[in-house]
Amino acid sequence: MQGLTDAANAYLTPSVPSTQSFTDPAAAVDRLQEIYDISTTFLCEAFKSALVDGHPGTRIRAFYPEVRITTETFAKVDSRLAFGHVSHPGTHTATITRPDLFRDYLIQQIRLVVSNHGQPVEIGISGTPMPVHFAVANDATLNVPQEGAAEFILRDVFDVPDLSTTNDDIVNGTYVSPDGTEPLAPFTAQRVDYSLARLAHYTATDPAHFQNHVLFTNYQFYVSEFEAYARAALANPDSGYSSFVSTGNRVITDPSEPIPETSKMPQMPTYHLTRPDRSGITLVNIGVGPSNAKTATDHIAVLRPHAWLMVGHCAGLRNSQSLGDFVLAHAYLREDKVLDADLPVWVPIPALAEIQIALEQAVAMETQLEGYDLKRIMRTGTVASVDNRNWELREHTGPVQRLSQSRAVALDMESATIAANGFRFRVPYGTLLCVSDKPLHGELKLPGMASSFYKTQVARHLMIGIRAMETLREMPLERIHSRKLRSFEETAFL
Repeated sequence: MQGLTDAANAYLTPSVPSTQSFTDPAAAVDRLQEIYDISTTFLCEAFKSALVDGHPGTRIRAFYPEVRITTETFAKVDSRLAFGHVSHPGTHTATITRPDLFRDYLIQQIRLVVSNHGQPVEIGISGTPMPVHFAVANDATLNVPQEGAAEFILRDVFDVPDLSTTNDDIVNGTYVSPDGTEPLAPFTAQRVDYSLARLAHYTATDPAHFQNHVLFTNYQFYVSEFEAYARAALANPDSGYSSFVSTGNRVITDPSEPIPETSKMPQMPTYHLTRPDRSGITLVNIGVGPSNAKTATDHIAVLRPHAWLMVGHCAGLRNSQSLGDFVLAHAYLREDKVLDADLPVWVPIPALAEIQIALEQAVAMETQLEGYDLKRIMRTGTVASVDNRNWELREHTGPVQRLSQSRAVALDMESATIAANGFRFRVPYGTLLCVSDKPLHGELKLPGMASSFYKTQVARHLMIGIRAMETLREMPLERIHSRKLRSFEETAFL
C-alpha cells in the first residue's frame, strides 16, 4: 500500500506493477488480471476494516487497469475486416474490468490489434477510480450498506458509481476525448460493471453463464420448450452442450435432473444452454414492451455477444396472413420511442444478410418448405414496433394509414427496439415473429384461440431460432460481425 496525493486529496492506494509493453496477448491479459485482482482485493480489505473500525482517517482509492496502443501509421488490413484495428494513428485506450469473465474476448482483440499494427500494447493502471460497489461485488461475503447505515459517509472514504462518467457516449458516437486519446473499446470499465450488476438483478443469473448467442422472446411459453430441447441436447454426447442453467443459477448437467422451483421470478427470467467456449444459446424472456427490450439489450451488450434474435409473437397486418405464419423482418418502423434520444429515428436499421439467410434456412428446415412454397407461411417485410399494447383501442385512421404507408406486415412492441439497439451496440441482430392475432381483420387473441395456437406453434418457432443460432455459430467472426454495423471512426475492439 502506498500513499499518494493529487491536487485535491490525499489517499491510500495499492502498489501495482508499472506499465509494461506486451506483444503476447495472453500475457497482456494476465497482467490486466493481476492489476485488477490487486485493486479489488485492496478495496475489499479496506472496506471490511472500515465497517469494523470506522473512518480510516484518509481516502481509500484503487484504479481500473487499462490497455493502450499507440501507432503513428494507418493499419494495412484486409478491407473486409470490420474490427481489430484503430481507425487512425494516435493513442487509443480502454479501461478494463473482470478480465476473468472477458479473458477469451480480450486475448482475441489484443491479438488482432498487435498483429494488424505491428505494435505492442501497454498494460498498466488507469486514471479511472474503481467504485467500491463494483469491487465488493466479487466477494459474496460483502455488501455495501445503504447510505447512513455505516458510521461514516461512504463517499468520504471510497469512490462510488458516478453516472456522469457511466454512459454510452462511445457507442452513440458522441464521445469527446478530454486528453486527446481515443477509445479502444466500445464500453468503459465503469459502464461494463454497471451492466453486469444490472444483469444479475434483472435475470437472476450470473453474467458468466450468458452465451454468445441470445434469443429474446416475449412469452414464457417458450421457456418450457427451451428446457425440453436443452435436456435432449444434454442427453446427446455429440451435441457439444455441457449444461443448462436456469433462473437462480441452478445448473444441471444430467438431463434427468430436476430444477427446483423458485418462489420469486425475476423481471426477465433467463436460461442458458451452455458450451465450454460460451458458444451456446441464452434465452431471455423480456416480457412485453420496448422498455424491457431496451433494458435487456443495454446490459447484455457489454458481454459482446455474436448475435441476438427476437423470436416472439406479433399482430399480423395483412388479410393474406394466417395465425401461425412467420414474419422475417427486413425493415423496422420505430414507434417504440425508447431509443430516440440515443439513436435518431432517421437512422436506417439495415437487415443483415447473414442473419436473414440463417433464419430463412432455419424456417425451411423446420417446415420442410422451400423456394416459392415457403412464401405460403412466411412473409418478409417491415415490422412496426409501438409503445402502446392497446393500440387497437385508439382512433384507427392515423395509425392504420401510417402502417399501410410503411408497408408493415406485422406489429409488436419489442422487435424494433432490439434491432435498433443491436445496430447501436454493433451486435448482429434479426427478427422472426409468429402471427398470433390479426386485430385489423377481426381475429383477436382470445383464450381458446391462444391455447390452440401456442400448443402447435411455440415448439416449431423456438426450434427455428435455435437452428438459426447454430448456423451462425459456425460462421467466422469476421463474417458475422458486418461492416454495416461500423461507422467512420470505430473502436478496434468488437
